[in-house]
Amino acid sequence: MPEQEAKIYTIADIAKELGVSKTTVSRALSGKGRIGAETAQRVQEFVREHNYSPNVVAKGLAQSKTYNLGIALPFDCVDLSFFKECMIGICETACRYSYDCIVSIQWEGGLSQIERLVMDRKVDGMIVTRSVIDSQVVRFLKERQMPFVVIGPSDDWEVVSVDNPNQEASMELTSLLLMKGLRKLALIGGNNMHYVTESRKQGFLDAHMEQGVLADRSVIYTDIDDYRKIARVVGQGVAAQVDCFVCMDELTCMSVLGCLHEMGIRVPADVKLVSMYDSHRMEFNTPPVTSLRFDTYGLGKNACMEMLKMLGENVEDEQLALSYQLILRESTKTT
Repeated sequence: MPEQEAKIYTIADIAKELGVSKTTVSRALSGKGRIGAETAQRVQEFVREHNYSPNVVAKGLAQSKTYNLGIALPFDCVDLSFFKECMIGICETACRYSYDCIVSIQWEGGLSQIERLVMDRKVDGMIVTRSVIDSQVVRFLKERQMPFVVIGPSDDWEVVSVDNPNQEASMELTSLLLMKGLRKLALIGGNNMHYVTESRKQGFLDAHMEQGVLADRSVIYTDIDDYRKIARVVGQGVAAQVDCFVCMDELTCMSVLGCLHEMGIRVPADVKLVSMYDSHRMEFNTPPVTSLRFDTYGLGKNACMEMLKMLGENVEDEQLALSYQLILRESTKTT
């Protein structure tokens, strides 16, 4: 005859077997509330002998928690490797502490998905993956008193945020270009409402100041967020005879490279090209592009650990020291 399946015990079953109340068992398992040492030991021994594991849903109901974390992603994140790597770091860390993640897309001008998650109490906290000036998401989460962490810099002292050293890294990359004798650098960046745009721009300007080189502000372009705009500023940069195009992210860099190819401009023979964010695309471009590589997985992990601490979890892992690498490739090679 087949072996009888092991019984799956509930708190009520344990209470009945030991002749105590369900409240007593719950206190013994959680370590909270007053309970005699002998009774607590009896409950713990029973649990060990019968391999009892509390159901997550039941545990959540008892503690008024869902054991879900919300991840707020911007609507335009699909093609950016930053968000994928960051989300992997968040999800793997959450899983280690028995939390699940619910992804919510923030569509431009709307918060409907995030509002439903929060208002319907489907999550215990939110991780916001893009730091934006005067953020709708941040305002809403603060109003609803929902615990949250922002990935990226913040000038709001009430906001818990984690970030990569974007300004420092951008400064080092720009300094390298200036030391190579490249004097006219065109900077192409995205939305001015994104804090990362300002961080990378400031690092670019800091490098010029440190090297004693006047930055040509006529070829600093921000709010360049589609191919048509990129094609226009690349044409202006070529006409101004810039030495190098400095792109704030990999998608902008890909578009700039495409525009240069269409114009018959050779990289690196005619003009140099760099990206302030590295991805596999930069490595396998023609030519491969000099880029800044960040520990974006570690960034997501740190953000998740901060979130778990806010929720009262005993987080044993230490925060990672986030760093970066400057990867030199063919796009800045000199003859």
